[in-house]
Amino acid sequence: MEDASPATFRPTWQQALGRGLYLGALIGVVGITTALAFGRPFLAFGPAIAGAVIGLLLRRFTGVELGARGIRTRAGFAPWHRVVDMRAERRGKRTVVSVYLDSGASVQLQAPYSGDLFAADPRFESKMFALSHLWRSHRFGGLPG
Repeated sequence: MEDASPATFRPTWQQALGRGLYLGALIGVVGITTALAFGRPFLAFGPAIAGAVIGLLLRRFTGVELGARGIRTRAGFAPWHRVVDMRAERRGKRTVVSVYLDSGASVQLQAPYSGDLFAADPRFESKMFALSHLWRSHRFGGLPG
């Protein structure tokens, strides 16, 4: 029997905005260099603003979906029977969810995660608890009826 609706985890809007601003700022370095060379200040701020908007728009395509059969990410699909462990791990300045498979491979989920400033997610612990509960429920006997 298939679940009614899969659980979906995506970056928060603040995380998407922060990611977009970061990428836009990197592109903006080129804009600043061009602005200084040609005297056009709008070239300096345009990429950062465009990056923020793109980050917010791409938010809906980033994340993970957990259903009755397993975990679906942008990188692929992992059935529940192959998942042997799920942990919150520190990677650089972020706390991310890593899923370990029976093959020895690990997959870092795109969401949820938490970090500094825009990357902070005040609900990370509750999301991690929900992920862990779903995995344990499917791995060790199915969801309660």
